[in-house]
Amino acid sequence: MSTVDDPDMSPQRDSDGSDGSDWGEQVFRSLPGLGVRHVATVPDAGLGRFLELCEADPGIRLITLTTEEEGIALACGTWLGGELAAVAIQSSGVGNIVNMLGLPNVCRIPCLLLVSMRGEAEERNPWQVPVGRAVHDLLTALGVDVFRPESASGVAATFAEAAVRAREAGCPAAVLVSQRIIGTKSFVGGD
Repeated sequence: MSTVDDPDMSPQRDSDGSDGSDWGEQVFRSLPGLGVRHVATVPDAGLGRFLELCEADPGIRLITLTTEEEGIALACGTWLGGELAAVAIQSSGVGNIVNMLGLPNVCRIPCLLLVSMRGEAEERNPWQVPVGRAVHDLLTALGVDVFRPESASGVAATFAEAAVRAREAGCPAAVLVSQRIIGTKSFVGGD
């Protein structure tokens, strides 16, 4: 369960004063218009609301993976079947998809990633920091178009922009949702 326990790491407030905590719902609501009916995931609390909504919707097929690279293969297979899929993972899982990203790059297959970031700002788990710091540059080096929304209210629009880019260019695209948007995890009480 992701909880905010540091006032400096609370999800940031948007210009309208909202904390943008419904960004997951906004991304979920964008799926039909983007033609996304399949969401593959290694579940993460930072993606919790988004994944809950996907699971509850009979029009979305939520596929729980054992490893993140399976999501890349699933997205490629879904595209061969005529549809765009989304892969929702935590930033630590980006390290697991390095080799597999060659498939959509070489075959010019759109692959849409939604990545909840760890290892930023006030990260309390030191194991998350190395990959968290490297994600943007790593994905860019692997030919992935990387998008970073500035605020919670911009996540859905950025996700839609990434989907269009992936489809038009035939390439992977990733939306990195920062810890400033998601908030930090608390490990108190067995979370």
